[in-house]
Amino acid sequence: MQSASTDPARALRTPRAAGIAGVLFALLLATAFVLVRISVPEDPASAAEWLADEDHRDALKTALGLVPFAGVFFLWFMGAVRDYIGHGGEDRFFDTLFLGSGLLCLAMLFALAVGIDGLTGGGGVSPPTGEQESWELGRHLSLSLLADYAMRMAAVFTVCTTVIGSRIGAFPRWLNWLGAGAGLVLMFLVSSIAWSELVFPAWVLAVSGYVLWSSVRRSRGRSRTDRTTAAT
Repeated sequence: MQSASTDPARALRTPRAAGIAGVLFALLLATAFVLVRISVPEDPASAAEWLADEDHRDALKTALGLVPFAGVFFLWFMGAVRDYIGHGGEDRFFDTLFLGSGLLCLAMLFALAVGIDGLTGGGGVSPPTGEQESWELGRHLSLSLLADYAMRMAAVFTVCTTVIGSRIGAFPRWLNWLGAGAGLVLMFLVSSIAWSELVFPAWVLAVSGYVLWSSVRRSRGRSRTDRTTAAT
């Protein structure tokens, strides 16, 4: 939990850092997810047509290039939010789940990027149109990492963040309900409903927006208090 002796300037910068990093992560990750979904066909029989289309491979290469930057901002977001809502203190169970699920989610996203790299032929080399079995393996690996593994870890991260934030009163009630709903969708529905993985960057964007808004409001309140004190 946050200590009462925390330096005010540092306490103010940390929430803003969490908000900015979260917004950037959410936008980059959502863009990567959209590019993957619109580029990879649902029907495996469309492999030959996909392999012959340069636009599909270019879209996936763009998604591949966004993932490392999204990962950097997610680490920043994790660290800043952990400082903002507290270290868990006596609640080490959720603190451990918060860190473990966040890092595993990030590892799965990087593994997803490797799978995407395999779909594009690796390093920009177009895969031969005859290797449809290899393409299908890469496609299955990428979608499985996205829906079955990365988003399940994202569900645990979402729920743990929501529980810790709720217990210390860092989040409003609507954000707690949003986190609980997002966690349920990511845990149980993401593998059966296409595009539902976008719930995760949407939740991060909501948390980041609230953190930025509360930081600005606190800054304005502190400025008014300082002016009042100076005037008296």
